[in-house]
Amino acid sequence: MARDTGTEALARLADERVDHRFKGLPPDADGLTVGELAAQRRNLFTGGFTTPVLALSAERLEHNLALMETYAARHGLAFAPHGKTSMAPQLFRRQIERGAWGITLAVPHQVRVARAFGVRRVFLANELVDPAALRWISAELDADPGFRFVCYVDSARGVELMDAVLRGATRPLDVVVELAAGEGARTGVRSEAECAAVADAVAATGTLRLVGVAGYEGEVPQADPERVHTWLRRLVALAAEFDKAGRFTGLEEIVVSAGGSAWFDAVADVFAEIPELSVPVLKLLRSGAYVSHDDGHYRRLTPFTRVPEEGALEPAFRLWAQVVSRPSADQAFVNAGKRDAAHDLDLPFAQAVRRDGTERPATGISVTGLSDQHAWLRTGPEADLEVGDWLGMGLSHPCTSFDKWQLIPVAEADGTVVDYVRTFF
Repeated sequence: MARDTGTEALARLADERVDHRFKGLPPDADGLTVGELAAQRRNLFTGGFTTPVLALSAERLEHNLALMETYAARHGLAFAPHGKTSMAPQLFRRQIERGAWGITLAVPHQVRVARAFGVRRVFLANELVDPAALRWISAELDADPGFRFVCYVDSARGVELMDAVLRGATRPLDVVVELAAGEGARTGVRSEAECAAVADAVAATGTLRLVGVAGYEGEVPQADPERVHTWLRRLVALAAEFDKAGRFTGLEEIVVSAGGSAWFDAVADVFAEIPELSVPVLKLLRSGAYVSHDDGHYRRLTPFTRVPEEGALEPAFRLWAQVVSRPSADQAFVNAGKRDAAHDLDLPFAQAVRRDGTERPATGISVTGLSDQHAWLRTGPEADLEVGDWLGMGLSHPCTSFDKWQLIPVAEADGTVVDYVRTFF
């Protein structure tokens, strides 16, 4: 990250004033800067925070950052974690400090955020055909020789549109051909022959430079280890075929990229098999959900369940809400709902109850539904739950947890809030 933009922009986040924009923060903190509030080291449970409030575990966040740094290094992978998960420049900085090559993003707005906070390497996992965005990125490349930007191409038409906008640019735009994960999958070129046609279209321009191949194995239809490994070997074979055909002449490195959060063990396996090509290969992994992990979808799917000897990610989010209604012995309601909790993959998971400074497991309590601002709870005979209790809930899907909160307290195990993470969605 460039010191003149990234470091100073991050420092300015601490100067932002706390006010009504930020859910869950103490009302009596209005007017303080974020840095001043952090310096007070208030307690999440006794320091005036209001419910609902989402917190990140300081210890688990650090654990996850360290674990994936170690994993990528062990397997010889460069790492560009997907920033759309958090859209939090403070976390981008920590990921890069933990050895990340750069940050993966999905749309132009996200690239603008990353650049505003000094990110020097961006992998855009999408074809980019928006003229205004292309002109802006081209200007960024021309103005900053240290800025590296790579994006997908997946059609000759896309190449044509990009070329029309970029004529006259000083630097070519680096692109990788995206190989689709299969028929009916998301984006990407469906066959190797079509990939070659797209590569030919790139070569015919003076504005684009083909630097590799990429794709997303998470879209493999009916994904299982065998199917995912087979597709990844197709991707590697495509890189080798392009290299043999001289499509990468003049490069210092060839980019081969894949890797969501469910199959990065397969990516590590197959990328270890990449044969020697004409120049070194940048084996770029893009997994992003690891940073907070979760208590549902990714807890079930994480590759660390298949390779437990490599460690384990830890869910770092907990959403705290307060019981506001206990209308019957088998029902209760807390004051957090769809506006506060991820719910696209799983409902939240009741985990802990706090009363009078004591925390205990949420025995006999389950979340059965969400309204806009309420969670519906089913309570069994063993449930000890009263109006006023705080209920801590685990969440599923990091990408739709971060985006509901603009300023997220980072709390140590005893509740001491040591930092605040600002998001930009």
